Amino acid sequence: MPHASPDSQLDAAADLCRAARRILFVTGAGISADSGLPTYRGIGGLYDGNVTDEGHAIEEALSGGMLAARPEITWKYLAQIEANCRGARPNAAHAAIAWLAGRAEVTVLTQNIDGLHRAAGTRDPIEIHGTLHKLRCTACDWRGEVADYAGLSIPPVCTECGGLLRPEVVLFGEALPPAAVARLIRALERGFDLVFSVGTTSVFPYIAAPVVEALRGGVPTVEINPGESSVSAYVDHRLRLGAAQALAGIRARLET
Repeated sequence: MPHASPDSQLDAAADLCRAARRILFVTGAGISADSGLPTYRGIGGLYDGNVTDEGHAIEEALSGGMLAARPEITWKYLAQIEANCRGARPNAAHAAIAWLAGRAEVTVLTQNIDGLHRAAGTRDPIEIHGTLHKLRCTACDWRGEVADYAGLSIPPVCTECGGLLRPEVVLFGEALPPAAVARLIRALERGFDLVFSVGTTSVFPYIAAPVVEALRGGVPTVEINPGESSVSAYVDHRLRLGAAQALAGIRARLET
């Protein structure tokens, strides 16, 4: 409905939620924008069109190859991302998704590494890119969690063996975690009655694929994104709103 008003689109999305038994939310950095976090690539993104101080594209600086060759560069920007996330709290969008889990079977597939879905009460989100606060040693079996990176040396080293530490996140050029991929496959095989794409440009095939498959199967799709994405032209309902405004609006309609 390209010419529908935001209110009518919110009404339509709420009606779809009322009827759905299984809902998939595919979320990206835009859902955390109202928590004060940068979107990196989207409108106002931290690295939108810019290169790092060292002259690298951010994708190169945050790559597995750079971590192996120049870990101080990768860790510099990992620490910058963590500092931007530090102290952030879930917003109305995260809260609405967690609330909806009381009405339907909700699955969250998120690219975000900020942990805000969990903090809002969503159980077992599929964190396809991992999380910043779980660390592991690249040389031994040590694993642990940190609240923040404030006390870490850059790059940090393992207290057990002196090896390089890294967060359990997927850097550019690295494979997705097999356990998370297996969970996503199982969820898609079960099927959904409704698929939301929220705050993501959907540039990765595995992020766009659930929306594409829903469209092929006649499952309703809703995009919440003030900007353009790779799926914007195809979804059934497109809300050009921020995630918090849109999902809070949907929740309010369902609560009345």
